[in-house]
Amino acid sequence: MRQTRATRCPAPTPPPGSRGIDEILAAARARLDRLDPERAHVAYRTGALLVDIRPAAQRAAHGTVPGALAVERNVLEWRFDPRCPARLPQAVGYDLPVVILCQEGYTSSLAAAALQDLGLWRATDVVGGFAAWRIAGLPALGPTPLPPSPFPPPVTAARALH
Repeated sequence: MRQTRATRCPAPTPPPGSRGIDEILAAARARLDRLDPERAHVAYRTGALLVDIRPAAQRAAHGTVPGALAVERNVLEWRFDPRCPARLPQAVGYDLPVVILCQEGYTSSLAAAALQDLGLWRATDVVGGFAAWRIAGLPALGPTPLPPSPFPPPVTAARALH
């Protein structure tokens, strides 16, 4: 019998009470009133904060939404918790409508659920993320090339031989 990698290295047994990412994502989305790009655009145009949580390199590579607030995922909770001294000036209350945007609509669901955990009960995200926003023909800028790195490229074996 031919062994595959899966039979040689089976997945470890998860600890009791743990959940896989698919379960965590489904639970997060079950709490959200997720918006398609068009509804997200209307919400933004009528006062919701549109927050782009993608890293700078991803925004540069794919483009941005004009007027969206760029708050990278790793600091989101600190910037939006009204109790936190590191909060943004916009984070003044728990009824703030916040629409989270990531590249494809996965990370944004987890992020919006985290904001709901802080008490921002109106937090939600965009189904399909920036990619769907762009496909819908909604306002977008870029992509913008990143500035050249001040560091030389790494030496690879192929380059070292020349």
